[in-house]
Amino acid sequence: MKRRNFLGFSLALSLPFSVRAQAYPSKPIRYIVPVAAGGGNDMIARVVTERWGRVLGQTFVVENQSGGGGVIASQATMRAPPDGYTLMQGYVATHGTKPATRKVPYDPIKDFTPIGMIGATPNVLIVNSQVPVKSMKEFIDYARKNPGKLSYGTAGQGSLTHMTMELFKQETDLYILHIPYRGIAPAINDLLGGQTQTMFPGLAAALQYIQTGRVRALAVTGSKRSSVLKDVPTMEELGFKGFDAMQWYGTVGPAGIPSDIVKRLNETQIATLKLPEMREKLLIEAVEPMPMSPEQFGQFIKNETKRWTALAKARNIQLEE
Repeated sequence: MKRRNFLGFSLALSLPFSVRAQAYPSKPIRYIVPVAAGGGNDMIARVVTERWGRVLGQTFVVENQSGGGGVIASQATMRAPPDGYTLMQGYVATHGTKPATRKVPYDPIKDFTPIGMIGATPNVLIVNSQVPVKSMKEFIDYARKNPGKLSYGTAGQGSLTHMTMELFKQETDLYILHIPYRGIAPAINDLLGGQTQTMFPGLAAALQYIQTGRVRALAVTGSKRSSVLKDVPTMEELGFKGFDAMQWYGTVGPAGIPSDIVKRLNETQIATLKLPEMREKLLIEAVEPMPMSPEQFGQFIKNETKRWTALAKARNIQLEE
């Protein structure tokens, strides 16, 4: 950190708690998004920060850093001054599946300050419409009677689509061949074409094909049914206890952000998520708001890291970049 910035930051920390809280934020806040502009992750960041800025009384400047599958953005965030003026939209890849399956140059827990959860979208178990099953029980029976005949596509090795299906295979002891793709779009295309038979994508990516009958939804992850797929049971309902893997999004900053600034950010973020229009805006990506305190979100990240690390070891999923 440059000497002038260091002195300024030290002076800010020396201010009384109440004075510092009232003074923050006095300039725009940099909000790093670890993906390229234009996708669902980016859209969520822009929708949330636009309204969050109004509640907070300061502008957020969204900065897309897509290199290294989130590693570059994570490093930029952890190296920033912990003054509340650099935040990042962490999500299940940066603070869950990626650290579990690869060696990354950051610690998803120790190197970050949890600010709060934004929301999550479930994953959905789908099958090609030509697969002769209409329920989870029928699917499991069919897979057992036809060993080696089913394959599933994913967005890539170590992705949430991969890890969720591996969790399902671990729970059911089924053999379903993994076909990794470079992204979710080609994986879904091959499922629609019948080259693969099943997959476990995020609901936002699959919803249009479910609604048009091109694929059949058998179950969703999460603790409750999706508001846009009310007739599809949860994995929990079907007997898969604790099977709540979801594509989640939240806000983190570098480690060491003062607690009063974290409190102000969290309270204004929660107020933003409670705005009437936010639920409708987030549902475009099938995301349900899930406001949490910093402590709750920090524990959530710890649980996610532990869950996916244990699965990666059990399924021997250790990847090299």
